[in-house]
Amino acid sequence: MAYPGRPTLKVLPQFAGTNVVKSTPEQRPALLAFVAEQYQAGRSLRKLAVLTGRTQTAVRRALDQAGVPRRSRGAYRATNEPSS
Repeated sequence: MAYPGRPTLKVLPQFAGTNVVKSTPEQRPALLAFVAEQYQAGRSLRKLAVLTGRTQTAVRRALDQAGVPRRSRGAYRATNEPSS
């Protein structure tokens, strides 16, 4: 039995064509707000890069500019064990 493929993400319409050398004063705050909100909601750097049409490095810089602390590498591990 074959496993289903990973869903293909596309650049969101509000970010299509905005990946330019110098963004406009309206574009940068919108990008920072979107990236910060979505990252804090649990989206990965890779997914945010695809959705905004930017590189993972550009998304990292946007998170830094927005003052959002980055998560550690790897998948989130939920533990149900009580801490001692």
